Amino acid sequence: MPSKSMSRRDVVRTFRLKPLAWLAACALSPMLTTQAQAQEVAQLQTIVVSGSRVEQSADDLPMSIDVMGTETMEEKQVRDIRDLARELPNVSVQRSPARFGMATGSTGRDQNAGFNIRGLDGNRVLVLVDGIRQPRSYAFGATSFGRDYLDLGLIQRVEVVRGATSALYGSDGMGGLVHFITVDPDNVLDKGDDFAGRISLGYDSANQSKRVGTTLAGRINDELQWLLGASVSRAQELDNQGDNDSKNSTRTKPNPQEDENYSLLGKLVWTPNAGQRHALTLEHVDKSSDYELLTARTATVLRSDATTDMERSRATWDSRWQTQSALADEVRAVLSYQDAHSREWADEDRTTTDRVRDTTYDETTWQSNLQGNKLLRMGGGSAQKITYGVDYVVTDVVNEQDGVTPPAGETFPLKRFPDTRETSTALYVQDEFIIGDFSVTPGVRFDHYSIDASQNNFSADAKSISGDATSPKLGVLWRATDQLSLFGNYAAGFRAPNAGQINAFFENAASGYKTIPNPDLKPETSQNFELGLRGRLDGVSFDFAAFTGRYKDFIEDTYKVGGAGTQANPTIYQSVNIGRVEISGFEAKADIRWGAPGQFAGGTLSSPVSYSQAHGRDTAQDIPLDSINPERLTAGVRYETPVWMVRLDATHSAAKEKSDVDSNTQFLPDAYTVYDLSGQWRIRKDLRLTAGVYNLTDEKYWNWSDVQGLAATSAVLDAYTQPGRSVRVSMSADF
Repeated sequence: MPSKSMSRRDVVRTFRLKPLAWLAACALSPMLTTQAQAQEVAQLQTIVVSGSRVEQSADDLPMSIDVMGTETMEEKQVRDIRDLARELPNVSVQRSPARFGMATGSTGRDQNAGFNIRGLDGNRVLVLVDGIRQPRSYAFGATSFGRDYLDLGLIQRVEVVRGATSALYGSDGMGGLVHFITVDPDNVLDKGDDFAGRISLGYDSANQSKRVGTTLAGRINDELQWLLGASVSRAQELDNQGDNDSKNSTRTKPNPQEDENYSLLGKLVWTPNAGQRHALTLEHVDKSSDYELLTARTATVLRSDATTDMERSRATWDSRWQTQSALADEVRAVLSYQDAHSREWADEDRTTTDRVRDTTYDETTWQSNLQGNKLLRMGGGSAQKITYGVDYVVTDVVNEQDGVTPPAGETFPLKRFPDTRETSTALYVQDEFIIGDFSVTPGVRFDHYSIDASQNNFSADAKSISGDATSPKLGVLWRATDQLSLFGNYAAGFRAPNAGQINAFFENAASGYKTIPNPDLKPETSQNFELGLRGRLDGVSFDFAAFTGRYKDFIEDTYKVGGAGTQANPTIYQSVNIGRVEISGFEAKADIRWGAPGQFAGGTLSSPVSYSQAHGRDTAQDIPLDSINPERLTAGVRYETPVWMVRLDATHSAAKEKSDVDSNTQFLPDAYTVYDLSGQWRIRKDLRLTAGVYNLTDEKYWNWSDVQGLAATSAVLDAYTQPGRSVRVSMSADF
């Protein structure tokens, strides 16, 4: 029973958590009996690069990390980053419906907005492709661009690291890291092959999407390999369970939408000898969406349309040399150029004067890295693995808004912030000491950053700043037995302010408001702690982790700092450092194997399970942190033979409680349970058919990440529901 000293709120929270906690404990209980009879088994090691910037077994890292490869993504029919986060504990991707006007509202403009890891989202999560930093999200007023410059059809593996990664990767790695690794010729070519390929077709009824992708690879000679991949998809609006088909703001059905995505990947790999490898990668992703904004129609707005286009092009040269010198066993050098362009064009046909808005946001980046690795063997089975290097990144950031018929008090073209060059130079070192059953891994990174703003064509006084940050980390791993290991880690994180936060400027004198620069912004900082337990037993693999983080100097954009909202005394907004945030939580995942392989009618029976919960609070203002997702439990049953596989998965999300949000008017979605039934038929070794029915019971539900800020009194709540029952089918062939 709860203690008499507990408050009513604590009692409510305790009993609210019990059903999910007990369900998770029951699902994972076979571990308690399996451990006693576990015997050492050979496990295929999952090799990752994100946790230490070198190839290493994920089980040797003192941190929580998830890995999803092409086979898993094919089986789960993962089409985009939203699908990717569907079963990962304490990870989500926001996608609100596209309900915006030409120059009002930002709901749904950013589509798959980006990742939320343990309650931190947006640019606090670092996103990499082949080690190259991806464009940030950008939002100002009604403009909003997300971070989904990706096509998973070109990806071989995804690695998700929870917690601060600033010690190895620098700014933006405060909340976590998502690393996408593109397919390589070695992933397609078998030994002795001179030519091979893959092709895949897919359909999803939730948004009527159709996709075709192919990857070809060849071996010119023993030294030279090539790869060419391409992907094309078309889709419509994501379905929901709204039924109001009106052509005005009361509409709850999705606005009509047409999506087109095109992606290309090319690689040339040269290995002149066993000690060298040089790879040239060319990548291009183009994602566009056309909207018919029926919800924006009014008595004066006869028609409203919008088009969003997000393009990213990259060229990367990656070289490695086995030097076996006194300073390094291996040296790696990377040079990359990336150009990202986002544009939103919108217009309104009005009974008065027509309006047009043309908004662009561009990032052009040069990124280079030089890294050395050294293994030092010592007596008694001890060793040191040293990784050290230097990063240099230069990014030019440009934005502009143009159009026809600007609002009263504004003039086109205009810039929300000045053209800016952001530069970062960093030195980092990590040393893993292996002493018997222990690994101790200290590391530190020193960053110097500068934000140099150009005054050219900017209406306000452009400010430039620079600063330094030191990010230490320490990890400890104890291999208690061959099957069990415990780990703990501490990591400091930081996120420097960006161009749009330092120099945000906008003024509308007629309406009595303006946004002004803030050159005194400080970086956000964090202190993160994590304790974990891993088991790789004969009948079950499991991972537990408990974490806590302390964050300060959070940057809040468009914060009201003064003014009365009149022409003589306009309301003033600014990006400011406010708040001290605390986030703590727990997550568990397991794969339980029932019996020996082939025991059940020649097949294998297993159960994947995961559970996550977190709680966060802004302690400076004594308010809950709205970005925390409710507790979530996923559990499934999977049966597999060499020829076919079938699985039933359940996802249960707890309700969002009033005590967990900073608003008395916020809509709070109820708890829900969704069931998915899927299977795969391996027609031949090189030909696979995968199909699934998702939301099997046609449950009506809302995701918390999609409804933040939505009032409980809203007449269009159903517009934010998730798709009902839907079907996905895909065919994959290797040749």
